[in-house]
This record gives sequence, C-alpha cells and structure tokens, in this order.
Amino acid sequence: MVNQENTTRNLTKTALIVIAVMLFAASVGWLALGNVIRSPEIPIISNEPDPEEGFVPDLRSDAERKPLFFTFLIFGLTEGDNANTIMVAAYDGEARKGYVISIPRDTQVDVQRSVRKINSAYAVGNLRGGGHEGGVRRMKYEVQTLIGFRPDFYISVDYEAFTHMVDAVGGVEIYVPFHMRYDDPFQDLHIDIPAGLQVLDGKNALHFARYRTGNDRRMTISDYQRIEHQQQIIAAMSQELMTPGTIFRIPEFISIFNTYVDSDLAYGELLWFANQIRNISGTDDLELYTLPTLGTSGLPHWYELPDKEGILELVNRTVNPFIEDITEEDIRIRR
Repeated sequence: MVNQENTTRNLTKTALIVIAVMLFAASVGWLALGNVIRSPEIPIISNEPDPEEGFVPDLRSDAERKPLFFTFLIFGLTEGDNANTIMVAAYDGEARKGYVISIPRDTQVDVQRSVRKINSAYAVGNLRGGGHEGGVRRMKYEVQTLIGFRPDFYISVDYEAFTHMVDAVGGVEIYVPFHMRYDDPFQDLHIDIPAGLQVLDGKNALHFARYRTGNDRRMTISDYQRIEHQQQIIAAMSQELMTPGTIFRIPEFISIFNTYVDSDLAYGELLWFANQIRNISGTDDLELYTLPTLGTSGLPHWYELPDKEGILELVNRTVNPFIEDITEEDIRIRR
C-alpha cells in the first residue's frame, strides 16, 4: 500500500526515543533525587462534548484502570505544524512491559474538516486559537476517536533530538536493505547510505528514517516500510541506552531533553518513569506495532482507512489502560 503523498515532507521525527531518554535517570544514583521524584497523577479529563464535533472527549474517564499502567501520545512536528510522526505508547508497570503503536500520518479520522488526515490535528487545534495547548488537546482528541481512549500524557520531540541522541550513544547498528540515494536541493536533503549492516550516525539514521523514494524511482518504499525503519531505530536506540556506558552521557542526555523535548510530565514524574522503565528486563519487553488499516482510499486524498476490528484487537491486547475492553461504542471510525 504505497502512499502517493509528496515525499519531501519531514516524516522522520521518531519521537518514541524520548521515552528512552528517560533512562538517563536510571543510570545514576537516582535515590539522591528523592526530594523531586514523584509518581505521576493521571490527569482529570473533562467530559464536555467537543463544540465542533459533538463527540465526548473521553467516555471512560471514570472507568477502573489497570494498576501502574500509563499511556502517552508521542509526536513530532514539521515546520508547518503537521504531526507527521504519531505514536501511542503505554508502560505496564506490573508486567514491566512497554507497547508502542505507530499511527500512519494519512490515517483518516471522522472529523468535520475537508481533509480528514490525523497529521493535521495539531495544526487545526493550534490555528483555531488554542495555541500549543490547543494543538495537543486536538491531537489527543482525534487519536481517541481511533483507539477509544485519550492518552494520559504527551511528549513532543524536535527531530534534532533524534540526531543528537543517536550521536550521543555512538550510533545505531542498522541493516540497510539497499543503497539509498535521494537528492532534494529544495530541502538541502542529500541521502546516500550504502546497503548492508552498518553503524549509522545521527545524520544517516535520520536519513534512513526519512527515506521514501530515491533518485531511481524504482527504489520507492511504502509509508508502512518507513514506519518499520523508524521502529528498527527505536529498538536499536533502546538497546544502546540500556548499556552501562550510558552513565557517562547523562549530562548530554539531559541537555538534549531540555532543548528539544516538550511534555506535560513534570521533571520529577519523568524521573519516576525512568526508574520504572529501568526494570524492563530487555528490548524483548518493548513491543512495536502499526495501527491496522484496510488500505488506501485512492484519489484525491489517499487516506489510510482504519481497520476497526483490527484496531480493537490490538488496542485491547496492548495499550488499553482500562480493566474492561475498549468496544465499538468507544471509537468513531468513518466508513
């Protein structure tokens, strides 16, 4: 299912890496920070209907939750405020497992605007007078229409965090399936990565995650393959950040986080999560998925059409924070 959108957009902010950044606190004597570390409180969600959509933001705000289970909306923005990397993540503190579901940027959402792609949700909320807070609120709302609940917290990452984090851990080992060549003078983008198993620095890791089409148009990959490349980098980064040597990079990690990351998690809450995440026994306990779709709508918009049944099965098996299953009544998917 090859998406026909303009391939020059920045689709490469693999934002989940910010969760791995939180591991820095687990690598040091975090107990010395006990006066600032605190467990997060699940935010109270208003059940006022959306004035334009008539949809209740979260019908399950009072439902019984799984203990020590937290959810996150993770996204990266282009210069035009489109969220072209979108992920829903969850941390299960009792099972000591992490889950990530990547949402294709062109996924169709059931909203009133003319172009109903989820990647424009942030810009819509921002431009309608809500600013950054309105953009985040709108993104959480539209994600909820797909998965049946509103994520507890958000993490927004600048793509430079990605390149700096990769360089900070000394690069990531990635198998490149073919020689990736692409030149776009308009963006000053020049990709040239040979095929084979190799250690990519931050710049080339970003290019690997960005690559969609080549100078030779036969070397084109789908949006789903690009998501797979991003997930390969996430897994490689997680593995690198779990090594003892990361302790010497802690000041650099903190600087990257403070410069390029925005979140509604307080610093003490981030430290609490860092200590929790260090209990994950290995990268096998980080499961990566892509939101199930039925294919594209074709012209004119090339929407990725959500698979309701597939989404319900995946969400209830992974990121659902509630004791009871998410049902069809909790989501809103256009047919």
